[in-house]
Amino acid sequence: MDKFYIITNSLKDEGLTLTDSIEHYLTKHHKQCSVQQAGRQLSGPYHYTNPELIPEGTDCIIVLGGDGTLLQAARDVVHRGIPLLGINLGNLGFLAEVDRQSVYPALDQLMMDDYEVEERMMLRGSVYRGGELQGMDMALNDIVICREGPLRVVRFKNYVNDEYLNSYNADGIIVSTPTGSTGYSLSCGGPIVSPSASMTIMTPIAPHTMNTRSIIFPAEDVITVELGEGRRQDQEQGLASFDGDTVIPMVTGDRIVIQKAEVSTRIVKLNHLSFVEVLRQKMRNN
Repeated sequence: MDKFYIITNSLKDEGLTLTDSIEHYLTKHHKQCSVQQAGRQLSGPYHYTNPELIPEGTDCIIVLGGDGTLLQAARDVVHRGIPLLGINLGNLGFLAEVDRQSVYPALDQLMMDDYEVEERMMLRGSVYRGGELQGMDMALNDIVICREGPLRVVRFKNYVNDEYLNSYNADGIIVSTPTGSTGYSLSCGGPIVSPSASMTIMTPIAPHTMNTRSIIFPAEDVITVELGEGRRQDQEQGLASFDGDTVIPMVTGDRIVIQKAEVSTRIVKLNHLSFVEVLRQKMRNN
């Protein structure tokens, strides 16, 4: 690799000390490198990163922050098809595999082309009110549909490929990718799935029943979740949340159609460890 681009979270790298050091290290080795600070975009189609500023021919995007920063960057730059390497400046990280202590050996591996690239499945969610599209977005981890406002149970009606599946009386529904299986879905009792797999995981949030479990579907299946009425048969307010960040408002009767996205996130893998070994290390350190 010869041409790098850094997306950095200045809240995690105060004063951009590490960012500047990485840029200097790469340029000292006669590599091209430029920097963009991640920050909420006030207008336009992007969330935190403007991919139009990334030079053509960029070989790798280095993301400094943590899993959250990498998720935000991935959604904005996925259409560029450039591999991302996450450097974890936070706590537990499954996506950002490089920590502060191993930054420079990791850069050496990149410059020597000693790496692999994993394709990570993404989800696309489209919210409809009647037949009218209200909004759409993509997620690398998960799409969460939940009620908004007072704490009360809402009914969620679930369909797979337009065929009725079941209904949950619950606080919400998580539809996650294999990458997202170690996130919110895991906290709600969902299974851990290898990120190299291709499937969709549906997990209810605090369901009001004794026998509800996660359901796993082939990646090609289309999942539809309809926001139902509350216990008092009145209209409910809800939200569709994408990777815990952007939201699309929903009301009773609205549907969100979730399917595999046409694009995938490309993640740089350096350590050559199996998923089982990574999982063992992360769980031990948590």
